[in-house]
Amino acid sequence: MKPIKEIEFKSKKTNHGYFDLVSLEDILNLQPKDHNQFEHHKVAFYIIAIITNGKGIHSVNYKEYPYEKGTIFTLRKNNIHKFIKSNASGKFLIFTEDFIIQYADTYETLKLLQLFNEMLGSPKIQLNKSDYVEIEDTILQIESEFFNVKDDYSINIIRNLVQIIVLKLFRIKAKEIQNSENQNYYLKFLKLQELIEKECFESKKVSYYADKMGVTTKTLNNITQSIIDKPAKAFIDEIVILQIKRLLVSSNLSLTEIAYTAGFDLPTNFFKYFRKKTGQSPKEFKTSQG
Repeated sequence: MKPIKEIEFKSKKTNHGYFDLVSLEDILNLQPKDHNQFEHHKVAFYIIAIITNGKGIHSVNYKEYPYEKGTIFTLRKNNIHKFIKSNASGKFLIFTEDFIIQYADTYETLKLLQLFNEMLGSPKIQLNKSDYVEIEDTILQIESEFFNVKDDYSINIIRNLVQIIVLKLFRIKAKEIQNSENQNYYLKFLKLQELIEKECFESKKVSYYADKMGVTTKTLNNITQSIIDKPAKAFIDEIVILQIKRLLVSSNLSLTEIAYTAGFDLPTNFFKYFRKKTGQSPKEFKTSQG
């Protein structure tokens, strides 16, 4: 089993900082030397992808999403995805935090983080006709600036156009996000998410993370219930399962070794836990990912 390749940001246009624009067709036809786009890989940047024609399937964090004209994907850095061959067309806006966040105010930054956080809602958005026309027009403006203009204003214009897309998409997606305007709870939620992602194999208990954050378990439950309409334990389990899936797909560890790595005292408890949360055994999931 190959380890998951992390793809760093690279752009051929050095005058455009930490931003790039590529077509889906070019990505599907690439023959990279350092990775295979049709295998699971992790990205070290953000992606806004819009499908402009055709149909296909894209895999994000081991879940397959069908797409068609008007589908948008918002992928945050460290997401694991893979391309599946198709004849579809689309545009991929690729950028790092340095491109957007250091130039954005707190409000815009929070909206960016919320839009790209797959724990708050699906990474897939299906645009209606009018929203599609608006977003496509903005992307065409970005494309014109990116490929045709070479002056000191171009990158700032592109940055502002990307921020407009982010805000428009957030407005569309906001209905999926519980209490998205509760900034205090949301910041605590982000801190909790980061903590769980780092330490979920150390502990799967709500009390562990409550102690780490200096709050009560009731407060932690209030935070997750307010933001994602789930108790804290369900949120912890969701992240644990994703991290286990990464090990199953990308490591050469045996299932028993993965069980111990994931913090289970007995492999049988690991097998029961995984099947209960996913409906599959660890072996069945691993086999399904090819």
